[in-house]
Amino acid sequence: MRFPAYIFSTFLSASVLLFAAGVFAKDWPQFRGGSDLRGVAESSLPEDPVLLWTFKTAGPVKSSPIIANGHLFIGSSDSNVYALKLTDGSKAWAYKTAASVEAPALFDQDTVYVGGVDGTLYALDANSGKSNWEYSTADKIGGSPVIVTNNGKAQILVGSHDYQLHCVDAQTGKSNWVYETGYYINGTPAISDGKAIFGGCDAILHVVSTETGKKIKEIDAGAYVAASVALADGKAYYGHFDNEFVCVDLKEGKVLWKFRERNFPYFSSAAVTKDKVLFGGRDKRLHCVNRETGEKIWSFATQGKVDSSPVVAGDKVVVGSDDGRVYMVSLATGKELWSFEIGAAVGSSPAVADGKIFIGSDDGNVYCFGEKKK
Repeated sequence: MRFPAYIFSTFLSASVLLFAAGVFAKDWPQFRGGSDLRGVAESSLPEDPVLLWTFKTAGPVKSSPIIANGHLFIGSSDSNVYALKLTDGSKAWAYKTAASVEAPALFDQDTVYVGGVDGTLYALDANSGKSNWEYSTADKIGGSPVIVTNNGKAQILVGSHDYQLHCVDAQTGKSNWVYETGYYINGTPAISDGKAIFGGCDAILHVVSTETGKKIKEIDAGAYVAASVALADGKAYYGHFDNEFVCVDLKEGKVLWKFRERNFPYFSSAAVTKDKVLFGGRDKRLHCVNRETGEKIWSFATQGKVDSSPVVAGDKVVVGSDDGRVYMVSLATGKELWSFEIGAAVGSSPAVADGKIFIGSDDGNVYCFGEKKK
């Protein structure tokens, strides 16, 4: 079959741009996969994954991996940021920081951005691991940075336990603006239409202009929000510490539905598909509810709290649990399809790329699961 020249040219141009950025269609370059934080992977998964490789760090791995440019990037409580080769998990480089790194990283334009418990946002060369710049906040950074473009310039947004959302220039690390909240910002800001949307431990859902750092809207979140907010079609999905999971209409600023089943809080961020919302709970369950109504579709019981944020890959859902296992369940029914016993808590959230599952554990290892090698 012959394709018209303009179609081939368009495809080639798009491919060159993606290759130049070091990001490929099935990569996972930031926490939850994209700026809306929906936790849905383009990649499918095998029916019966096997362990392909592990990489040992010297401390618990609470950070969640990102995948780009043929590498996995992740932090460890041993105060290092690691770049691992996807082929075999071998170390490409490690960068020593001043304290534990529990937050997920961000990849963009051959740079890895990641925050540490020391309150520093690091910009590292993705190929060499050398520092490009550092930016200091006044307290711990627990969430991933995200990237936005304002007036043609790339800028990094990151929240901190200093009660502030920081916006810095991606090239220089110089501050553009700072937005003050009433308490800790623990999660990652979601981005949509020039707005940053995030919950805080001040029990407010904040909507902020990414260009100016000015408040657009504040919505009563109901309670402390420690997890990141997922966005879809003008709606925000999040759980809070008063034992509810909530859907909010951002334009109207009103709650559309609430899910409450047992008296346990939610620390997990949601995965949002066209008709379902999935999230872990400290009630030791992975929950699946109807996206329009919040009505329960199914729940999957584990033996430990589920702070890990689930990822949907095709007809499967992957999540970790503090019971020491990684689970894969059916998206349609919640039936267990596969699990792997690690033996230590898995609070890290999975990344899914190229038909593989990548995840960290409190045992200090990073794990890669995929199809059995032929």
